Amino acid sequence: MLPAILAVGVTTAVFIALAVFLLIAERYLVNYGVSNVSINEGSTIFEQDGGTTLLSALYDHKIFVPSACGGKGSCGFCKVVVPEGGGPVLPTELPFLSRAEQRSGVRLSCQVKIKQDIQIQIPEDLLAVKEYRARVSEIRQLTYDIKEINLELIEPEHISHHPGQYVQLQAPDPAGGFIHRAYSISSPVYDDTKVQLVVRLVPDGIASTYVHNLAVGDEVLFTGPYGEFRLNDDPDREIVLVGGGCGMAPLKNIVLTAENRWPGRKVKLFFGARTTKDIFYLDMFKELKEQHPNLEVVYALSDPLGPEEHWDGETGFVHLSVDKYLEQTSRRQAFLCGPPPMISAVMQILGEKGMNPDDIFYDKF
Repeated sequence: MLPAILAVGVTTAVFIALAVFLLIAERYLVNYGVSNVSINEGSTIFEQDGGTTLLSALYDHKIFVPSACGGKGSCGFCKVVVPEGGGPVLPTELPFLSRAEQRSGVRLSCQVKIKQDIQIQIPEDLLAVKEYRARVSEIRQLTYDIKEINLELIEPEHISHHPGQYVQLQAPDPAGGFIHRAYSISSPVYDDTKVQLVVRLVPDGIASTYVHNLAVGDEVLFTGPYGEFRLNDDPDREIVLVGGGCGMAPLKNIVLTAENRWPGRKVKLFFGARTTKDIFYLDMFKELKEQHPNLEVVYALSDPLGPEEHWDGETGFVHLSVDKYLEQTSRRQAFLCGPPPMISAVMQILGEKGMNPDDIFYDKF
């Protein structure tokens, strides 16, 4: 038994050593020269030393493609279209690419190495993404595990974003370097000198632990805005919002932005929580409703502990409240943010209520 284990260990060590050697050899011995990186049919062109990843090259030139894992190939966020020069799709990319995406030339930019002239296509919105430096101006404890972090912008001093978009906050990685995590903007679009985040502390979470240990006066870096939420400008189109936990962040942004821009617009907010300990912002929305009667707010508790909680609102999972309070119509737009089971259940109900799937936007987490 011992010789067999020893043989396996030696073989594993040899393979690891060989892999490290090949990486070092490629890094220092292979010279690919300088390549041209052409973006969106030549609208942007820059030169880049070969051998670096496409994601790193884009970041070096202040083009910020989303990447939650910091370029480790484990999140699948950094997708771009590479019509020419990207080489074959790597096995590390396949779990994140559908067959249709592979046929369309979609690649993970963190896995594509620049070895020759390369052409890529990215959404125009990403070319407007910027890096921001900000200072923590206020911290509020919303629940036992959720904090509201208010960031005052330093440089640039203003941010332009759509309600429902997010930023990627930079956090130090204990293993070295930095990681980036996506957090939705909860402050309304008209408050363009700050960014407010709602962050739940995830056990052993690198970024959330970093955020929960921030203090007033600390400086942070983030990039943004990102995201495809687009609020319809038709004031007669009802807005339906459904979320749970930190999924409240983009929904709060949408509520405040909509009520400021269209004071009489119909907005229905559904929020799911487990117990009264998980409730936050309810009093704020009640006060807002007094000024805007067309705002409806429904909080539902899935696990009320008993009469001692003094809860007289809805109970059960939040999709049941959506089914209960929404009438049949297609004249609405919906934004959902929460765990996948919640999204799936609400999507089914909205379809039964006559909604067009193209009018439903969602973020799963």
